[in-house]
Amino acid sequence: MYKHLLLPTDGSALSRHAVESGIRLASALGARVTVFHAAPEFHTFTVQPEMLEETRSEYLQHAEIRAGLHFEDARTLAAAAGVPFDTAYVVSDTVYVEIIAAAEKHGCDLILMASHGRRGVQAVLLGSETHKVLTHSSIPVLVYRSDS
Repeated sequence: MYKHLLLPTDGSALSRHAVESGIRLASALGARVTVFHAAPEFHTFTVQPEMLEETRSEYLQHAEIRAGLHFEDARTLAAAAGVPFDTAYVVSDTVYVEIIAAAEKHGCDLILMASHGRRGVQAVLLGSETHKVLTHSSIPVLVYRSDS
């Protein structure tokens, strides 16, 4: 079945739950995982406080530290489950493209990612990285949803 899962995370609680589920699935399948994180590009004009308060180099340094924290949580879970573990990190504003590229680059045969389940106008305005991955990926995608 599946031998290598890509587990994208944005650091949200739902995304962390999806990573945990992906690690449990990988353990049951005897598969390995690559946990992926994409930080947004630095922009001079933005509503994200960290970009308003930091220089480009400070922002990139802190973004890499945040990615490392996401990876460390997943690394601990994978080690406890005996699942081989790797990470991938990029800085990009086209997250869905980078998710698909990471899955291809690392030879993943399944992408397991969370969906926040936005509907209506919110879904149209905010878009959905999960929906974009589903639409553009030739690699199978398993969508994690939770009611909690």
